[in-house]
Order: sequence, then structure tokens, then C-alpha cells
Amino acid sequence: MTTVDVICYKYKPLKNGELPIKIRICKDRKTRYINLGVSTQAEDWDFEKNRPKPSCPNKEVLEKLIYNKISEIKRKIVELKSDNKDFSVATLVENVSNPTKFITVGELFKQHIHCLEEGKRTGYRLSIQQTYNSLLKFNRHLDIPFSEMDCNRLRRYETWLRKQGKSENTIGIRFRNIRVIFNLAVNMELVKQENYPFRKFKISKLHQETAKRALTKEEIQTTTNYPTKERTSTQGLPSIYLLSPILWEASTLWTWLI
Repeated sequence: MTTVDVICYKYKPLKNGELPIKIRICKDRKTRYINLGVSTQAEDWDFEKNRPKPSCPNKEVLEKLIYNKISEIKRKIVELKSDNKDFSVATLVENVSNPTKFITVGELFKQHIHCLEEGKRTGYRLSIQQTYNSLLKFNRHLDIPFSEMDCNRLRRYETWLRKQGKSENTIGIRFRNIRVIFNLAVNMELVKQENYPFRKFKISKLHQETAKRALTKEEIQTTTNYPTKERTSTQGLPSIYLLSPILWEASTLWTWLI
């Protein structure tokens, strides 16, 4: 259940001694506030009924402002529910506070995947798509603002990937792709710099040395001693030498797709 009401925030008075008036939104035991940008003296506010006193100089203006903002928030709640969109209190606040720029994590992922598809960047698009699918499976939905993709959520996702048996390289790819999407969000001003999690969450630790693929001493010797005039032919070359490029490509692709 989501509740929306107004309060006169008496815990942090302004420099002029007045108290800021805020809209309070509660959902799933979490609370967020939207500042209305107006304030009043403590003696002009009825703290029991949460409304301006009849003696308040700007009573009618404040009541109209409060009514309009609460109505706007309730309309947004109805809109989200009618679209069957799961939302948190943070999502709701961001949606109301900045509706023209509000894009969820899932929506920006889909936009980027579409751009890569149009640009014929098939391999990279597949990598981003796999990260999206993995993150969606972990979080169950991605209708969340970027401010909720914090270090704690990223660490939980890392733990979840390890329980899935993913390799270090695969985990690193997942997080590098998430960082790409986050960088897009920062450039589009969808998230504030202080909410950028990758300053604390280091991807550099997610790296595993790939096993080196090399010829044996005997294979190198055989290749070196092969007659020059026949080097254009594949006859007589060690099979591992002929297959090594194929094995390299296959193993690299498999590591990337895991």
C-alpha cells in the first residue's frame, strides 16, 4: 500500500527559522520526501491535522499547492498500476520529480540494445542482451531508477552470479556492460554523479588469466624444419597447428557466451 500526505518538517528549520513543507510518500516500509519549495512558521501550522492553521498568512496558496502535488502523485500511482508496472517509493519520487527525464534501468538497456541492433553490431548486442537477461533474472524486474543500482545491489548480483557458477571473466563482462549503461545514464543526466556506484565497486578485481595456448617444443621444431618450398601446403604440418586458430576462436566465443 502506498500512502501520500503532507508534513511540516520540523527537524531541519531553514536559516530564516521557518519550517519546510514536504510531501511524504510511504511504500513497503520505506519513506521518501518531495520538497514543495515553500515553508511556514511553526505557529502557523497545525501539526495534529497536518495542514495550515486558519491564521496562516498564505493558507489558501499553500493548500492549493499541497492539493495539486498530492493529486499529481496519486495520478502517477494509478498510471503505474494500470500499466502493471512494479514500482518502489524511489521510482515514484523520481518519476514525479523529473518526469521528462525519467528512464528506468530496463528501459535504457532496451534502448541501447536497439541502437546496437540498428548499427549491425551483432556480437556486442548479444553481450548486452545476455547481461540484461541475467540482471532481469536476478532482480525479477528492472523498472527501477539508476539511483537504486547501488553498491549493495551490485554486490548481491555478484554473489548471485558466483552461485550460478559463472567464471571470473564472465562476471567481469556482465559488470562492464552494466557500467556502459550507467555511463549512458550519467551522460543523459538520468542519475547524479554521487549515485555512480563504480567508484567504490571495482570491476578490475573481476579478471581471470586465460590459459595460454601455445605449441609444444616438438611442434615448433617440426614447423621450423619443414621444407621452405612446400610451406604453402598444409601437408605434414602438426594438426594442432592447423586447428589452433579455430580452437582459439571457439574457446574465446564460448567464454564470452557463458
